[in-house]
Amino acid sequence: MTPYVPQPLPPPNLDFARLIRQVGPANAALAHYNGLLRSVINPAVLLSPLTNREAVLSSKIEGTQATVDEVLEYEAGVDFSGEKVKDIQEIVNYRKVLVLSAEALQEQPLSLSMLCQMHKLLMDSVRGADKSPGQFRVEQNWIGTAGCAIEQASFVPPSPLQLQDHLHAWESYLASDDFDVLAQLAIVHAQFELIHPFKDGNGRIGRLLIPLFLFHKRLLDSPIFYMSEYLEAHRELYYARLRGISQERDWNAWIEFFLEAVVAQAYANAKKVREILDLYERMKQRIMELTRSKHAIRILDTLFDRPIFQSSDFIQRSEIPKKSAFPFLHTLREANILQTLQEQSGRRPAVMAFRDLLNCAEGRDVL
Repeated sequence: MTPYVPQPLPPPNLDFARLIRQVGPANAALAHYNGLLRSVINPAVLLSPLTNREAVLSSKIEGTQATVDEVLEYEAGVDFSGEKVKDIQEIVNYRKVLVLSAEALQEQPLSLSMLCQMHKLLMDSVRGADKSPGQFRVEQNWIGTAGCAIEQASFVPPSPLQLQDHLHAWESYLASDDFDVLAQLAIVHAQFELIHPFKDGNGRIGRLLIPLFLFHKRLLDSPIFYMSEYLEAHRELYYARLRGISQERDWNAWIEFFLEAVVAQAYANAKKVREILDLYERMKQRIMELTRSKHAIRILDTLFDRPIFQSSDFIQRSEIPKKSAFPFLHTLREANILQTLQEQSGRRPAVMAFRDLLNCAEGRDVL
């Protein structure tokens, strides 16, 4: 197979009459979701369960086998071994990239330089750490079954000799204004995936671009809009539409698919946000009644930020004096708000879980 040659951006011959039918509903759904985000006082804390879930689902598309609760248990000190640890560390890195990239966007625009910084952090100390983290590839890569030769590949990305030209054209389009921001995002995401500029981690970086681009273009007040749930559920169609671009130059079907995904994910995300906010309000009243403490909101925010934790970690993050924090945790355990996953033993602190939040975020009984 010969390497793919990307089309110039914006793609020629788009069917605007066809696409405009999807542009309106997609923008309306995202605007509705963003309006809900604006009502959240501290979205980074209250909606951290969504960020954890995105990190798990985006990594799952690439083959990792770990759950949200396993990631949180690992971070709380529960022992895991073997391949599970490697899976979890990839997810932890993904979440870290999400958070730090959003902070970086406050001071700098999305760019190739930022992409390299993201990739370096994503691949730090995990599988693929030997595949030039933070650097664009200088070798030909290809996609296919494990171990296949380039002749058996299902897709061969652009030649490394032309890679820089394609990347700079992509970066210029990234910084431009097209006929619609969401359609532009569809094109940005697909072109990045087809260029496949890194030796590993391209799929995750491409999905990370989605909330960052929307935040960068001011369609979102907070970079909390994750699409991996939809893309994982429609994985075969997702890849089929990307193949449609490389094989048939069919950008219209891809953009339609992406805009439909935005609509579905916006409403799913909005539903999840409302459920989390409802839980927060219910728990606020209950914890205030149980503790009758000025620290009640701080207790709740600390639980939402990390719903599986060591007792010592809770004290450090909440900044509540130790003599008060331990009785609070005891009270919440007695009220069945917290469940003990690992009892205290010697110097090893107890590990506790805020089950209602985990179940709410996952939409199923996790614990």
